[in-house]
Amino acid sequence: MSKPEEMKKSILSLLGKDGGRPLNKSELARALELPGSMRKKLRENLASLVEAGEISQGKKGRYQVGKSGRSREGLIGKLKAAPGGHGWFFVDKNDEANLATGIDFDEQDRFYISPRAMGVALDGDRVRVRLVKNNGESKEHHDLRARVLEVVERRSSKITGIFLKKGKFSSVKTEDERLPPSIRVGSTLDAKSGQLVVAEITEWNHLKEIPKGHVVQVLGWPGDPGIDVEAIVHQHGINPSFPHEVVEAASKIPMEIPESELARRSDWRERDVITIDPETAKDFDDAILAEKTEKGWRLAVHIADVSHYVKPESLLDLEARERGNSTYLVDRVIPMLPEELSNGICSLVPQEDRLTKCAVIDFDREGRVLKSEFYDAVIRTPRKFTYGEAQEILKNPGKGGRLGRRIREAWELASILRKRRFDHGGLDLEMPEVSILLDEKGIPTGYHREEYNESHQLIEEFMLAANEVVARKVKNSGRPSIYRVHEDPDPDKLQEFAELARSHGYEPGDLTNRHHIQKLIDDAKGTLEEPAIKVGLLKSLKRACYHASPDGHYGLAKTDYCHFTSPIRRYADLVMHRALQTLLKNRPKECDRTPDAKRCAEIAEHISDTERISADAESESRRMKMLEWLELSSRSDTPPVFNAIVMEVRAMGLFIECTDILQRGLVKREGFPEGGRWFFENNADRFANSRGQVLQGGTRLKVVVEEIDRIGMKADFKIIEVLGGVVRKKGIRKQGTSPSKAKVRGGSKASRRGGPKTKKEGSRKAAARKQAGRRRSGRRR
Repeated sequence: MSKPEEMKKSILSLLGKDGGRPLNKSELARALELPGSMRKKLRENLASLVEAGEISQGKKGRYQVGKSGRSREGLIGKLKAAPGGHGWFFVDKNDEANLATGIDFDEQDRFYISPRAMGVALDGDRVRVRLVKNNGESKEHHDLRARVLEVVERRSSKITGIFLKKGKFSSVKTEDERLPPSIRVGSTLDAKSGQLVVAEITEWNHLKEIPKGHVVQVLGWPGDPGIDVEAIVHQHGINPSFPHEVVEAASKIPMEIPESELARRSDWRERDVITIDPETAKDFDDAILAEKTEKGWRLAVHIADVSHYVKPESLLDLEARERGNSTYLVDRVIPMLPEELSNGICSLVPQEDRLTKCAVIDFDREGRVLKSEFYDAVIRTPRKFTYGEAQEILKNPGKGGRLGRRIREAWELASILRKRRFDHGGLDLEMPEVSILLDEKGIPTGYHREEYNESHQLIEEFMLAANEVVARKVKNSGRPSIYRVHEDPDPDKLQEFAELARSHGYEPGDLTNRHHIQKLIDDAKGTLEEPAIKVGLLKSLKRACYHASPDGHYGLAKTDYCHFTSPIRRYADLVMHRALQTLLKNRPKECDRTPDAKRCAEIAEHISDTERISADAESESRRMKMLEWLELSSRSDTPPVFNAIVMEVRAMGLFIECTDILQRGLVKREGFPEGGRWFFENNADRFANSRGQVLQGGTRLKVVVEEIDRIGMKADFKIIEVLGGVVRKKGIRKQGTSPSKAKVRGGSKASRRGGPKTKKEGSRKAAARKQAGRRRSGRRR
């Protein structure tokens, strides 16, 4: 089938068979018995047939014979604004007119938008764009760019800023680079100049115009307790409170469980089912029990049965769907469900009867799943454990009594599952978490660093196991639902990450092989560069999201995966609980309605967006308070000294990471050690002085805060001591080497001479530098 016309005829014949069904690219390739080398030709022929109107591409990327009827100009999707004025357009893959264009959105699903092409679109807006050729010199953003044609739907017209009044004119000044610098406002709600307010844009037709609007809420004076975080909440369009009717609906839910409901459920109230959670947790949504059996192990994972209380299309359900998830900010939690549910009847608190969905999984001694069954259950946990308490029990075999023995027994199984997951290609991307400590006024007083230890790993492995078996059960049943998907990475992005790894002295190997990636992670473990390597890898991977189809999870190396274990704080889990109801061993008489495949796809896209918005708000709130603490502590008589490592060298200075607090910053030339003039050696990406001292990637430092830019969210540091450099051979770290003798590693010989060998290599190096300068916040598998 080498000729294009022959392949087209075969495609039309296959799709036109009597009783034939729409097929996606993979199904067509298998049916036509095409080798991998012919997949590109298949895509080209499909695009040609779509363009000619002989076939159309419908939902879920499936092709069928017939006209598309497409008349709309441009593509529909979401806009993600970036600091600096530019943005990215993300294609809506569920829009049939988008799919009917014949463009392969699996190859490229986002397009760069220059500042001039943004129009009046704001972050998160649903927009219509036209794709245009990139005629500029730089091809870093591919051959096609997007230009906004219209705003289809605003995510939020509300912005936060400082209210200013001058004579008869009032305005709101913003400090976010992604927003217009000011808004002229009419109604002011008696706001006073200098106060922080929320304004709503009501008129903005052209980029060169000043937007018009009105003040909708006065937050207070900058510096008032909690006002700074509240501004972030409103800026990201997150609703901090529930509508009255939703609160009222929650208050009407009975706090007592009927005896008839208890009687029909699997009763685990006399079993040693326990919870292990963070010390500050109030919404306990999972509990576990692991026991040894003759063949291996039996694991019971109990998850709060939110679906029993929140019914489809009810006020509570509609509100939870709109929110998508809970948001965990530095000083508060904005829950997905009212507290009567999230911290009340749904929370698996100790010594209280609580309803659960239970996954019972049998494993053999090697951690292979033998059988899984699912039940509606009731539990009564004897007590709650914090991660710290569980870790103490794991480290001290004599502690904890009967429940302590249960925890140690559970870790035996979890460690087997963890090893098996990594042996099958799963990636270990966990890092310590640094949280900011606040006083009662919201002022930061310090930080707490929590290591990701065995107690965390125990719960993680059990939740992963439950998510996997539930996803497989629902998938095999054919019921529509929502799955957690992590797509395979772009090979070019992995190549950029390989350049980053080499700049730190590691030989990454073939990063298209997951085992080589994990070896690189293992080589960096315990080194100062470990966070940089892991963050760099995360930036090279695609972001996990929700799909209506079970497309697998790359990072976990799982074919079937969903979110099932946190329905109190994630709507996707609630959808999966409802899909599971008909598959229970003791299914209820009346099962909840579940959305069809098309509606699942729409919900999946929406909650993927809300998850991103919450993650951005959470990260911004933590970073803001970290910078505030760094500024306050730097003014003390004994300012804190931080361990740091040089991540990247530029002519302007050194980009460093403070490894104690996982905070990135810049050391400008004036912050270098005294004792000689420093020169930037562009060909070696390092600084050197007349005394033979060197500052380069991998150099270890002691630093103090020099200056904090709270508006720009930047930190500058000053070097007080150079501890030395690092040299690696075959991924093995050696400490204590003199910086002047440390090897300088780069991509190619040309790059070590000071310039890229090709334009493509240069762009990859630039991308690696950008990648090294950003940090992912939080874990959302």
